[in-house]
Amino acid sequence: MRRSRVTSLARLRKTVGLLVVAPVLWGIGSGSGFADAEVGTASPATGSGSWTVYHANPAGTGVAAPVAAVDTGTAAWTSPALDGQVYGEPLVYAGRVYVATENDTVYALSAATGSVAWSRHLARPVPAASLPCGDISPSVGITGTPVIDQSRGEIFVVADELDGGRAAHWLTGLSTETGTVEMTRDVDPPGADPVALLQRTGLTLDSGRVVFGLGGNDGDCASYRGRVVAVPETGGPAGYFTVDAAPGESQGAVWMGGAAPVIDGSGHIWVSTGNGSVHSSTQRYDDSDSVLELSSSLRLLQFFAPSTWPADNSRDLDMSTAPVLLPDGEVLLAGKSRIVYLLDGAHLGGIGRQQAALGGGTGTITGSACGGDIDGGAAVVGLTAFLPCTSGVVAIRAATSPPALHLLWSSGIAGGPPIVAASLVWTIGYNGVLYGLDPATGRVRQQAAIGALANHFPTPSVGDGLLLVPGANRVIAFAAPAPGARAAPTPVAPATRHAGSPPHAAPTTPADGSRTWVPVAVAGLVILGGLGWFVRWQRIRGRN
Repeated sequence: MRRSRVTSLARLRKTVGLLVVAPVLWGIGSGSGFADAEVGTASPATGSGSWTVYHANPAGTGVAAPVAAVDTGTAAWTSPALDGQVYGEPLVYAGRVYVATENDTVYALSAATGSVAWSRHLARPVPAASLPCGDISPSVGITGTPVIDQSRGEIFVVADELDGGRAAHWLTGLSTETGTVEMTRDVDPPGADPVALLQRTGLTLDSGRVVFGLGGNDGDCASYRGRVVAVPETGGPAGYFTVDAAPGESQGAVWMGGAAPVIDGSGHIWVSTGNGSVHSSTQRYDDSDSVLELSSSLRLLQFFAPSTWPADNSRDLDMSTAPVLLPDGEVLLAGKSRIVYLLDGAHLGGIGRQQAALGGGTGTITGSACGGDIDGGAAVVGLTAFLPCTSGVVAIRAATSPPALHLLWSSGIAGGPPIVAASLVWTIGYNGVLYGLDPATGRVRQQAAIGALANHFPTPSVGDGLLLVPGANRVIAFAAPAPGARAAPTPVAPATRHAGSPPHAAPTTPADGSRTWVPVAVAGLVILGGLGWFVRWQRIRGRN
């Protein structure tokens, strides 16, 4: 039987942060409804070389650090075939690309060549046939996007694995340098049935803890309750916030189309919740079909739910996007109802207290927000949000006086959770094509075929001069140099190799190390800038 353990390492933790990047500048012409917005108000990834959490930063804005252009003509490299399907977003840190598979294996790839620097197979994944329902096959392993703590040099994943012949969910921390396991912890809530749970959200960090959501398998079969989970990075006991917590209640998944919980500047946690078991307005509100703001200690601070929440529950109309925190304090929320809600972030107001809505229904602004479900993380530039509508990415702009939402365009293209880089909106289509959309019009400006996908909500990332795309069991990289940088020559494709290793065995590392080193002068600047970033981050982490 596997037991919880924390490996204490007598080593100096890495404290090198990355320079806070200047805001992204948008050169967009007038007359589009987007023209006057948002120059200098985006929140890009903290460092052009890194992308360490779902959609770039704790707020999940999906905006990359400045990139001159993305070369979609030819892939810079394609990784070897990995040992399982890839559902999470690739992460980038210190010259390596990190990705995890449904076979419970974590990989570190060379950002220069795509070759395997190390891999770590954690355990046997859970066979899909042993679960009561679901749409991930043939096995369920690591589904949510991992997160990297740069100050610790540690990557965290949640793996669904067979533990003594039974399904269990384990949080594991591994060294980003070597793949050595540094911490593991069973994170299944007391009394829960692990086979009924799916860890679908991305992971994030808040106040020294790893934060993520739990929900049910596709089909909402068996009995489960949605949870927000927070576990100390050092491996202490987990804390839980439970949706549909009253006796006889169930469901209320925290899944958000694979997006991570959103962390605001005060360290508060924002999540959306899915349909719950309460279907009548005569029953007490159950925290389902909502946006919730939680303290870092998982205390409910405020919530919003539409007045139709019981009917939405009965029709499986989840809130399934990550909450979008706008810079003026407003919040956007959307989901399977295809309605987008505009909320006052300081006063969510409870049930039915939206400031405005875009979509069908009494008292809403006329117009359809989307022709399909809206699932996953958004990209945010000022007061404009690019939302992952399954029928095609949509651009929606918020106004404050009076509060209103305006549909700028509906692309009818792709629909995977978008990001912003090189002045384009990047999204992955379910047809296996990467698209770069014009943010002013939604028209396709660039595209590249990437092949078959496994993930229903695939999303790219940017780092180390690359735009990275998760394929079914590979990572595809396109050159995306920073302004003034020269794109690296396209390397020879690395040979396919067996990357798995037995459970708890030493990670595999190629003889040449395949590590990209930063010139000493640049490293010095990064260290100086990073120390300031680190002090600020420590202050935020110390808040409640």
